[in-house]
This record gives sequence, C-alpha cells and structure tokens, in this order.
Amino acid sequence: MVNKSQYIPPGWDYNPATWSQRIPIVILAFVGFLIAGYLTLYQLDIIDTVWEPFFGDGSITILNSKVSNVLPVPDAALGAFGYLVDAVTGIVGGTNRWRKMPWIVIVFGLAVGPLGFVSVMLVVFQPVLFSAWCSLCLASAIISIAMIGPAMDEMLASLQYMRRVKRSNASTWKAFWGVKSEIEKVN
Repeated sequence: MVNKSQYIPPGWDYNPATWSQRIPIVILAFVGFLIAGYLTLYQLDIIDTVWEPFFGDGSITILNSKVSNVLPVPDAALGAFGYLVDAVTGIVGGTNRWRKMPWIVIVFGLAVGPLGFVSVMLVVFQPVLFSAWCSLCLASAIISIAMIGPAMDEMLASLQYMRRVKRSNASTWKAFWGVKSEIEKVN
C-alpha cells in the first residue's frame, strides 16, 4: 500500500511533483523550444524571413539587434536550449522526486527561473532600446513566465526537504543525490 504522506511534502496540501503539475510545464517548454528553434533558424540565416503578424518589421529589428547577437550564438538558440533543459528535467523522475531526486528538481527550478527572468528583461528591451516588438519573442516570454510558479513550487518542496535533512544530521550530499539510506532517515 502506498503511503501518501511520502508524496505530499510536510505542511503542504498537495504534491507539487504530480504529473498534472508537471505536464503543463513540459508542454509549455516544448512549445517554447519550437518557437525559439524557429527564431534560431532565422538568426542563423537558414530561413530568410520570420513570421510577424502584428508589428511589421519588429521581429526582424529585434532578432538582428546587437542585444540578440551579443554572444557568439544567437539568443534564440540559448532560449531553445533552455526550453529543452526545462522539458527534459520536467519529465525525469516520479511524483516523489522532490524528496527522492532533489538534484533534478533544483536543476529544473534553476533552468526555469532564470529563463523567465531573461525573457522579461528581453521584452523590456524591445520598446525601450529598439522601439519595436517581436510577436514570437513575446509569446516565448509569456511561456517562460507561465512556467515559473509551478516549477518554483516543486523546487521549494525540495529545498524544504533538504533543510529537514540537514536538521536531522543526515548527509545532505547523499540526500541531494537521492541515496535511499539518507532519504529513509528523514521520514
């Protein structure tokens, strides 16, 4: 028989690692990956134009800007990679991963959180620095922001678990990597 208390973090009313919590994030990450991948194709000159339904040449202005090309790789390629990491780390592990695999949950949260912050920053740059807007860039930013809350819930549950591990004098290092003997000490 399954002990449900193992799946719901102490003090929580729900399990932030359920599939119903994670699948929407993974789907959003996959859509974000497709958008960023498409924008990368334009930035790498593989396609000649980019779809822009609302802002005329806004997307071309933004995607060819100095900010978008400040690094040796296009910013959209970094976004695509970030979304791919989000999707993969969102899929790995079961519904008890906040406790059994804190490392993957923390990687997941660290991948989702900064991507959302960078997306907001890039959206602010569009009108402020370039007097232009990019529809697909805005869609990507909305996706990034929508992923933050659910991902941070699960990361918080893992961080709270790690704090309980530390207080119990079990090995935080072993618990972080999911060593079963350490997990059992903190029930």
